[in-house]
Amino acid sequence: MELPKNGTERLDLCKRELYSAVIGDIMDILGYRHQFLPPQIQPLRDDMIVAGRAMPVLEADDYSANEGPGRAGSDLSQPFGLMLRALDDLQQNEVYICTGSSPTYALWGELMSTAARNQGAVGAVVNGYSRDTKGILKLNFPTFSYGRYAQDQRPRGKVIDFRCSIEMNGVRVNPGDIIFGDLDGVCVIPQEIEDEVLIKSWEKANGEKEVFEAIKDGMGAQAAWDKFGIM
Repeated sequence: MELPKNGTERLDLCKRELYSAVIGDIMDILGYRHQFLPPQIQPLRDDMIVAGRAMPVLEADDYSANEGPGRAGSDLSQPFGLMLRALDDLQQNEVYICTGSSPTYALWGELMSTAARNQGAVGAVVNGYSRDTKGILKLNFPTFSYGRYAQDQRPRGKVIDFRCSIEMNGVRVNPGDIIFGDLDGVCVIPQEIEDEVLIKSWEKANGEKEVFEAIKDGMGAQAAWDKFGIM
């Protein structure tokens, strides 16, 4: 198999031919055994798939917002920190991937989805909640989060950096890494092993089709393993 050199065609191949399980299996074989993001991060709708280049975003809780009416954070002129700048900096085929804050408020919503799509972004993955679910689903913008929770980030958190390296439960995410997610989870493909992972994942995915047909026709599990080395 020869990988497409065009970035869009390569990502389309991922969405069309691959799935998180086979990608994860190949990275395990290559010794990259901790590349899945937390299992709580799931698509807002089961058929959503995200495949794009990471644009990492670092969020932090803002404890300067004291309890009480009228308290909206430490800087009313920039209540979201660098979030708006991060959205405007998104590029074609990128994924807004965010971590760093406590899971006590929504990190993504409909207006953010609309702004990101206008920039050519292909999805959002957040280590926390999302909101405006009906609007996001109507936009059909691939969004992966802990689920639905409307509490706003404005008085509770802010983006403090973007296009930086981040870690999510020990998984390093660097700008430009491939982010792939489907119903079974989200994994990070480091750029330095990208070609090998995609080629071997494609080969394994096609091999699994042969195994499926063989087992469907009555071949035993051990015999299938002995013949194909795939299970």
